[in-house]
Amino acid sequence: MHAFDYGRLLGDFRVDAVYLHPFEVTVDAGVVGPYMASFLDATPMWSSDRFARAARLSARPVPPHLLLNLGLSFSVHDVSQQAIAHLAYVRVAFPKPLPLGGTVRGATQVMAARASASGDMGVVTVHTVLVDEHGERVLDFERKALIRTGTLDTRPPLPTEVAGTDAARLWLGRMPTAHFIDHLAHLELGASAFVPPLFGTYEDLEPGLVLAHAAGRTVGDSEHMQLATLCRNTHPLHWDEAYCQSHSFKRTRVVYGGLVLAWTLAQASIDVGGHVLWEAGWSDGAHPAPVLAGDTIFAATQVLARHPAGRHAGVVTLRHVGLKNLPSRDALAQGLDLFTPERDKPDTARVEAKVFEITRDVLVRRRS
Repeated sequence: MHAFDYGRLLGDFRVDAVYLHPFEVTVDAGVVGPYMASFLDATPMWSSDRFARAARLSARPVPPHLLLNLGLSFSVHDVSQQAIAHLAYVRVAFPKPLPLGGTVRGATQVMAARASASGDMGVVTVHTVLVDEHGERVLDFERKALIRTGTLDTRPPLPTEVAGTDAARLWLGRMPTAHFIDHLAHLELGASAFVPPLFGTYEDLEPGLVLAHAAGRTVGDSEHMQLATLCRNTHPLHWDEAYCQSHSFKRTRVVYGGLVLAWTLAQASIDVGGHVLWEAGWSDGAHPAPVLAGDTIFAATQVLARHPAGRHAGVVTLRHVGLKNLPSRDALAQGLDLFTPERDKPDTARVEAKVFEITRDVLVRRRS
């Protein structure tokens, strides 16, 4: 009898190794529809073919936060199924859009693996990509995970690892040559892209502005499990109650963090998403606390900076935070420091309700 385990322990990671993830998924309406039905995302580029065609796209692109959820989930099988925690999103980039119906596969390269002073765990930094059917990158990100020391003797001897070979370069794909953001920044969308006006043009989003997004989002029990499996997340921490009773630090299923990210961005989108054209890059992200079924997620946003990018758009830098069971307007009224990264605070200043934080650069339409 064989009982296989997946993921890796600290001793199994080799710097520069490339892990070829097992899933290849065509991201069609059957994937995007159920996913987006759980997010009241107000960004027309992710939901309207008409709007996307006005931007000279063949169809609406797959929502970038869905691409990130697929990339994170694909990598669990080879990277983090044995992890203690996901520590940080170092950087996230979306080099080109994936049109609805495109096909993606993924691979991860190990950037660093460092043991902690205690010797019982360590931090692994990995670089994960998704490439489309043309071999071009549609997602490119680095993250850090906290991993227990040791080696995983029960991992099956599958040929999933390559290093320094043409096969590795093929799986890691090519960066696209077109500068998609430049194209959108200089494009006059005109009346053909009109949608009912929402707050959140480039001119509206002045540096220093703080927005307490009003609505909360209660996470359903079966809902978060279905979305985790839709994204191909193989970690039983998110959908196997029997496993969690003996292996989860909460003794029950924990909501997959990529979904908390997406719910936070969706909560914010009603105020800042109506004129977003594309994601210019994310950084400095983390999940300071877990979310369980029944928790309610609230969001807040601070505008950090902005600069023109072309005749018709500019890049706005936003800091988003997600809170559980504490409305953001109440948190701000209490004088809580929501927007400083939790790792940079003394223990006495930390916000226990904070479950997500990230800095996000977005390309936003100008009024004229």
